Amino acid sequence: MRIEDFCNIVGADFYTGVPDSQLKCLCDYLIDRYGTEPGHHVIAANEGNCTAIAAGYYLSTGETPVVYLQNSGEGNIINPMASLLSDEVYAIPVIFVIGWRGEPGIHDEPQHIYQGKVTIQLLDDMAVKSFVIDKYTTGEDLRLVMKDFRKLLAAGRSVAFIIRKEAFSYEGLTEYKNNNVMRREDVISHIVKISEEDPIVSTTGKASRELFEIREKNGQSHNYDFLTVGSMGHASSIALGIAIHRPKQRIWCIDGDGAALMHMGAMAVLGSYKPANLLHILINNGAHESVGGMPAVSDKINMVMLAKACGYPYAVSVSSFEQLDKELRAIKEKQQLCFLEIKCSLDSRADLGRPTTTPLENKKRFMDYLEESYIKFD
Repeated sequence: MRIEDFCNIVGADFYTGVPDSQLKCLCDYLIDRYGTEPGHHVIAANEGNCTAIAAGYYLSTGETPVVYLQNSGEGNIINPMASLLSDEVYAIPVIFVIGWRGEPGIHDEPQHIYQGKVTIQLLDDMAVKSFVIDKYTTGEDLRLVMKDFRKLLAAGRSVAFIIRKEAFSYEGLTEYKNNNVMRREDVISHIVKISEEDPIVSTTGKASRELFEIREKNGQSHNYDFLTVGSMGHASSIALGIAIHRPKQRIWCIDGDGAALMHMGAMAVLGSYKPANLLHILINNGAHESVGGMPAVSDKINMVMLAKACGYPYAVSVSSFEQLDKELRAIKEKQQLCFLEIKCSLDSRADLGRPTTTPLENKKRFMDYLEESYIKFD
């Protein structure tokens, strides 16, 4: 189905959400049509955030908004769906458009498999009626569904469209870029060189994929790294949990700007506890690059000032390899919580692979390495 036809039939005038590769046609269309003009389109920090924004739109206009997300974000919408939107509370109608990663019977990455199994069940449990759209769905099919959905929306109920792979098409040529010069994969190579055999926790998306391939290229062990292939926004909290219980062991966290925005409260907790052995590195390209490149508000935020306001004793930003290497060497020697923002380009290899080890194998090897390497500190 052409994405223009989908949007015309749904008939909404306001969209808010978190970008998803399965919904790239929708995301690109919204950027081409509206950009990030707040009256029509807001890219949110996380899925609960956009659900609340949508509720505010309804309260101010009486019109029904659309919230788009990957199904991995369903957990973030459950609370506002139950305690804000529900027809037993405020009866605020929302149309959810959800990319179906990990659909049963369709090959996908391991972090999506369980979420894919429970995607529709979670909506059923929340009394949200859903309809699955695939590449064979016609405009007439959608009109008939919307006829029924509008009755539910009028009664203050929310509804959802579950979007299968390749269900949408779009002929627009949307281009995303920034003016930064360092590539993220090269940046991670520099981090790996300086960190040596220190444990690294890396964020979800292409950053973990690049870290894995760098280790392969270097002939290094993967035991040093915990690849947070899912759980967007939680890598720094995982690193904090490790750092607290391995206080003599230096822990590196490679984070992303979209991930940090998703659960920014984690930085306040980090800054409050100030683990002296944790180095929090934020690679900032101002975009959700791993799922298509849509802009994130991180390019409008002074992340260094934010880190300092959260209590990080040391925080700095770099935009060149000369500055990067200097700061990596510096923070490695500091005995305090450090924050390093690295401005990088919106760019990655088209042939970038994925980890060939399973999450369970990664967990086991990483835990074993933490235990073995920690013995030398006792």
